[in-house]
Amino acid sequence: MRLRSLVMVLCSACLLLLTGGPVSLAQQPPQQQRSLFQLFWQLPARPAVQPQQPRLRPSPAPVVRRSRAAAPVVVRDDPVIPKVDVTNHIVVMGDSLANLLADGLDEALNDRPDVEVTHRTKPDSGLVRTDFYDWQRAVTDLLASDQKITIAVMMVGLNDRQPIREGDIVQEPLSPRWLELYRDRVDALATAFAAKRIPLIWVGVPPVQNARLSADLVTLNELYRERAEKAGGQYVDLWGGFVDSENRYTATGPDVSGQPTRLRLGDGVHFTKAGARKAAHFVDLVIRRIIEQAPQSNVIALPVAPDTGAPTAPELQPGGVERLIDQMAAGLPAIGLPQALQARPLAGPIQPLTGQAAPSAQPLLASITEARGRGDAADQLERVFGQGIAPEPVPGRIDDYRWPR
Repeated sequence: MRLRSLVMVLCSACLLLLTGGPVSLAQQPPQQQRSLFQLFWQLPARPAVQPQQPRLRPSPAPVVRRSRAAAPVVVRDDPVIPKVDVTNHIVVMGDSLANLLADGLDEALNDRPDVEVTHRTKPDSGLVRTDFYDWQRAVTDLLASDQKITIAVMMVGLNDRQPIREGDIVQEPLSPRWLELYRDRVDALATAFAAKRIPLIWVGVPPVQNARLSADLVTLNELYRERAEKAGGQYVDLWGGFVDSENRYTATGPDVSGQPTRLRLGDGVHFTKAGARKAAHFVDLVIRRIIEQAPQSNVIALPVAPDTGAPTAPELQPGGVERLIDQMAAGLPAIGLPQALQARPLAGPIQPLTGQAAPSAQPLLASITEARGRGDAADQLERVFGQGIAPEPVPGRIDDYRWPR
């Protein structure tokens, strides 16, 4: 009976040890719970499973707002021209060559913001075919309009080698009567600008590839020069800039910078871009000279007589200033002058610089002795200028080099 009880106790103890011990051991922390098998065989304890902590989302990095960087400084090679008001208006008139000339003037006067070039050209026009385009009427309407004109530039003639109809008679090109009629039409344009006191620059036609037409253009250019200068305008000759060394037409040549390039198009008449710029170079020089010589805006125009052009103000007429001074000094008391000044002659006596003077003439200079006078002052002057002895230094003066005692 005892043996049976002892076996039951041992079995209960073994069962207790296999199940993990008493309840007090089960309440211990998980890392300390070890079985009987682990105790005997010294097995390491199973690592305890830590409770999974909730993952914390990292806070976003603070946003650092940077100030906008300053715009980089751009260094420009071309000069910045300040904006100014346009005070000089250049109006270019004529045919298709004049239109190309106006394009060249736009480029040539690009450095002058106070200058504006206006195109008033008509291709295929001239002074002969007034039924196609009447330049005299166009100029009259232009001068009567509100268009501001400082300088007028005219260039025609390329299309004028045509007959002129005078009533029922047809005048052949460059005949004596044809030249008279053509001259009157040139005079009508030149005098119209002269009446408005607008400077006129008449540009001659350059040579073309057609030799016969070039020969006729020489005659027309001479007529332009004569009539424009007679009306007070200026003539610009382009012939020398578009010929070779033998004075013949050439399509190539040096440009404004001296580099050889093509100056004329394939038709042998019109300019290339470089040719138009070269033609504008000759006109540009005259335009700049006129602008520089023009009176400034602060100059006041004085009233003048319409028939003679003389000033109407009394003080500006001959002797007017003297009369104005006499009127201003009329109420002032007279100032008494010495008799010598009142009787002063217009010219003094003539004294000979060489030769013997007249016996009665008064000497121009006194003698040295008389000039130096008498007394101590004369003796000191004699010592200084006659004998060359320096005067005694005055104490305290700059020429006193004596050491102070």
